[in-house]
Amino acid sequence: MLDLTSGVTGFANSIQKWPTGVTAGLVGGAAEILWIAIYMHLVGGEATVVARGITESVFPNLVTPATAVPLGIAIHMGLAVMLGVAIFIFVRSLLPRTAPALLEPLVLVGLLVCVWVTNFFLILPAINPAFVALVPYSASLFSKVLFGVAAALVLKLYDGFHLASKPL
Repeated sequence: MLDLTSGVTGFANSIQKWPTGVTAGLVGGAAEILWIAIYMHLVGGEATVVARGITESVFPNLVTPATAVPLGIAIHMGLAVMLGVAIFIFVRSLLPRTAPALLEPLVLVGLLVCVWVTNFFLILPAINPAFVALVPYSASLFSKVLFGVAAALVLKLYDGFHLASKPL
């Protein structure tokens, strides 16, 4: 028998567990910051340039040298939290309950790659083309993959992967 309420119930349960999404976003955002800091150090650059670029992308006329870096980090982490909650609700609400547990982390990483493609090929070239050139595509893509892996680990540690509740 087809249960039309399971999707609604899954969505409601996901919203009730949104703190897991917040945590996934915080951990994923922190993983990105750590990776960019390491990468920029290895290539002889400054990670603060990326933080300033984030601020310039969101508030192009409000950038002052004293506030650009902390504001860029705050913007990044705010967006990371929103993304963490969104992917948590999306994955937990729409992934079939009979899906294998390994599918969830793969879907999370895939979603983050889609976010990266959207950001670096559509949004950022339109609002701040200089930001796209701050780090190579490979380094920024790896950053997003790290976000996905970190978010998947948070879901596993805090809430367990979305396991099948009924046999096929």
